[in-house]
Amino acid sequence: MNDLHNETSPYLLQHANNPVHWKAWNQKSLDFAKENDKLIIVSVGYSACHWCHVMEHETFEDSEAAAVMNQNFVSIKVDREERPDIDAVYMKAVQIMTGRGGWPMNVVCLPDGRPVWGGTYFRKGEWMDTLQQLQQLYRSNPEKMIDYAEKLHHGINSISLVHKQEDAEQFDSSTLANLVEKWKKSFDWEFGGYSRAPKFMMPSNYSFLLRYAYQKKDNQLLEFVNLTLTKMAYGGLFDTIDGGFSRYSVDMKWHVPHFEKMLYDNGQLVSLYSDAYKLTKNPLYKEVIEKTLTFISKELTNRDGGFYSALDADSLTVDNHLEEGAFYVWTKEELKAILKEDFELFSIIFNINEFGFWEEGNYVLIQTESLEEIASQYKKDSSELHRKKHEWENLLYTEREKRKKPRLDDKCLTSWNALMLKGFVDAYKALGNKDYLNKALQNASFITENLWAPEGNLLHSHNDGKNTINAYLEDYCFVIDAFISLYEATLDEKWLHHSKQLADYCFDHFYDTTTDFFSFTSDIDAALITKHYELEDNVIPASNSVMANNLYKLAIYFDNPYYESTAQKMLGHILPNIDYPSAFSNWLHAFLNFSDENRELAVCGEQALANILILQKDYLPNIVFSGNDKPSELPFLKSRFEEGKNLYYVCQNKTCDLPSENLELTLQNLKF
Repeated sequence: MNDLHNETSPYLLQHANNPVHWKAWNQKSLDFAKENDKLIIVSVGYSACHWCHVMEHETFEDSEAAAVMNQNFVSIKVDREERPDIDAVYMKAVQIMTGRGGWPMNVVCLPDGRPVWGGTYFRKGEWMDTLQQLQQLYRSNPEKMIDYAEKLHHGINSISLVHKQEDAEQFDSSTLANLVEKWKKSFDWEFGGYSRAPKFMMPSNYSFLLRYAYQKKDNQLLEFVNLTLTKMAYGGLFDTIDGGFSRYSVDMKWHVPHFEKMLYDNGQLVSLYSDAYKLTKNPLYKEVIEKTLTFISKELTNRDGGFYSALDADSLTVDNHLEEGAFYVWTKEELKAILKEDFELFSIIFNINEFGFWEEGNYVLIQTESLEEIASQYKKDSSELHRKKHEWENLLYTEREKRKKPRLDDKCLTSWNALMLKGFVDAYKALGNKDYLNKALQNASFITENLWAPEGNLLHSHNDGKNTINAYLEDYCFVIDAFISLYEATLDEKWLHHSKQLADYCFDHFYDTTTDFFSFTSDIDAALITKHYELEDNVIPASNSVMANNLYKLAIYFDNPYYESTAQKMLGHILPNIDYPSAFSNWLHAFLNFSDENRELAVCGEQALANILILQKDYLPNIVFSGNDKPSELPFLKSRFEEGKNLYYVCQNKTCDLPSENLELTLQNLKF
């Protein structure tokens, strides 16, 4: 065994028996490289990554490749989910060197940690040849390598810098409209999403586009968002048998995914489909929400209410070979044996044909039409088709449970738990299922009891009872966001006070007054080769954009002008630099928050909670909700409660209309 057998990360433990003398990232490993003047290999991946497993099997389990690594290098394995800070810094280097990124990511560094070469997946021969050439160059001409490292380090620092916009040009609603029109040119109007493959789901993009379409009454854009959500729900990307989304599809039609199921995707997608259901009342969206949350509760929840990170893409076949998607795919013969006389009808609905075929005799289930459309074409009763579909899914679920399941990554990451917590809260608001709220509250308790240290800082990861990694900005911003949402659903002000406490901690340990942004890492952590500011929204929105939205809301609740001005400054530096709006969609959410269309609502009275939940069943993305059923000292609610009355205060920019006692009229006035 190598040093990784002492770790708790499932990904690192997967490599504990490699012949490579892997070390974990820590000061001891870094000091060892310096003391012995050895180049460092930093190899980054995660447990559900298919190509990480392929490279491990082809290269890191190979004794020849291991011998080259062990002789001349200090080899450090990193779980990108445990150490997103390391991943972010070295990913910048790889993107500068190669023009692209991805995982596995492999970088060779000088003994001081500055990178000199890198890329993603390498075959054994190429890997060994390159390492030998780098080692020879370092011994024969170290100055050349050091010179390159200095130039590359300068490049990394340059793209890590945040430039203040002291005289930012005006960014207004017309500018935003032009960006959205530009954005529309990349839309796929046949299958939804963007006109490219692979296709990632990008929940933050569609959350913003849904809101923009609603507020601007852009029916074409709304049609596109609904097309995308419908096709995603139909596709092999979504597991219709047991719920949950895979990470992305390799094709244009959301059909064949890399089959890993990640917690962060599913948390955000539940929130997105909940919002879309509020607006459309589309029963397909409700089905997606319910199936996904059942899957999360059954497969990714521990007994303390914490959420696990992922299920692997690969699983064992009947012949005990590890293959991608083995757990999820079906042959025609299997389906005929299970479905019997229903096979033909099943084949029509789930495309057991050329469209639904994947490879090697395997099919990935995918719908292309609604059951109502199919019923009309084939003169069937649609309610009967719905019943049949449910029956078939139960049959296939029972059969699939006999297979060997994908490996589980059982670490609990604070940021991802918060995303899933918010998903449960948003589903509760949309559907009113009290079980969803209970699971959200249970997870909130898990976070406060296991991942919030007595010193006031959060911890990033909980695994096997161990919490050793200090939290990153992503952990704070998503917990704050989730707790605000939990307050809106319960009116329990302790969640707001928790959010404020965490926000204040961020100002103390993450905020950089020289840039007006929050650093990704705390000032109590050991510094890496450069400082990282997370600014661009990706599959997960940037931690700084989430903080800007959080501070906007907290400024209202606590009447805190410093929170408000900080959020405005952050937004002001970003907006003039937006060229591709898809990379800044959550910042555009913040822009809409500061627009004239946003309102604050205080619901006060003995029936406040019941009434606010009625209001939150509607899609009202431009409203900040607050309420109390007794007198409150919260600045936004102070002196608003009147005994024996249920009052609704609609406010904007610190000015409120006269309170109304009419729930229906208030709701109508809030809608666009």
